[in-house]
Amino acid sequence: MTNPQTQKSAPRVAPVPEIRSHFPALGRVHNGEPVAYFDGPGGTQVPRAVGDRLADYLYHHNANTHWEYPTSAETDAALDSARRTFADFFNSSHEEIAFGANMTTLTLHLSRALGRRFSPGDEIVVTELDHHANVDPWRELARDLDLRVRTVPLVTETGQLDWDAYARLLNERTRLVAVGAASNALGTINDVKAAAGLAHECGALVFVDAVHYVPHALADVRAWGCDFLACSAYKFNGPHVGVLYGKFDLIQSLEFHRLKPAPDYAPENAESGTLNHDFKTLWDGLSEVEGVRLYGAPPGLPRTPTAAFTFDGVASSEVARRLARRGVFVSHGDFYAQTVVERLGLGEEGLVRAGCAVYTTEEEIARLVEGVRSIREG
Repeated sequence: MTNPQTQKSAPRVAPVPEIRSHFPALGRVHNGEPVAYFDGPGGTQVPRAVGDRLADYLYHHNANTHWEYPTSAETDAALDSARRTFADFFNSSHEEIAFGANMTTLTLHLSRALGRRFSPGDEIVVTELDHHANVDPWRELARDLDLRVRTVPLVTETGQLDWDAYARLLNERTRLVAVGAASNALGTINDVKAAAGLAHECGALVFVDAVHYVPHALADVRAWGCDFLACSAYKFNGPHVGVLYGKFDLIQSLEFHRLKPAPDYAPENAESGTLNHDFKTLWDGLSEVEGVRLYGAPPGLPRTPTAAFTFDGVASSEVARRLARRGVFVSHGDFYAQTVVERLGLGEEGLVRAGCAVYTTEEEIARLVEGVRSIREG
């Protein structure tokens, strides 16, 4: 018989009204309507606890690190606690967690450190599905060091990567694969474990952009086998800060560009300067509106709760503008996934993007669908 003291209680999932009670922004009203935020892929709203902790730090503990007075020691402790929290989040060691301004800045910083290990003619693999923060830093590095960039194509019909092409691109000259865990434009989730396995077979390192993935699922760096992973906390209800995971031995051995007095030990050497609920309802509702075209993998395939669509005869910016009048906030454009928009054959207006977050309700989804339908009705 099982000893009840050894049983772990199942994690509690808070009901949506309880979750929403923590977000002051959800009380906003626009044109007489409560605001429904579908702009989470570009940045989520912040719960009261985060704002309170930030204010408490700035008012009572604000200091630089590693000095011999209380507020500096308190800052060191706060950073150590944050590293340990993200280590739990990623299934890594706290010594493998570094912070920066955002994912883009961290990627640029890391690319320059890795570049010191590469030689002319070496190759980097990127994808057409990725945010350009995980493409352009590697292209810039390649241009400066005479490297070759190979690109995994997007299958526009499914919104997924061409994995057969990916396998063919890898060879003995491949030094790094840069792949997104999930597309910020289409919501497609990639098989990072498989991608890393193939890359490692040819001796390449793997860098994962998890910015759009971690708000919706746990990223297990040990299970995936990736060498580096980056994300931004403001995409999952945190402050505007970037987070980098790197295998300890790699972080420790890399020569990061840094100021001479800066720490040369991991992970501080990498630091410079100081729920997916009822998404099918959204997809099905939008698909029933005449003139709406949805892009990417449908529900049932690996994806985040992010719907990307266009409206025949109505510019994406105008769709967003009309929805905003109803208190429904959506994003439009290319979201720095410019290649995706180009491969889909869309112009400068790009896509309309509606992303569900932990606080999104079925009623808000219904308002979004009804708002889109009203555009057709005139």
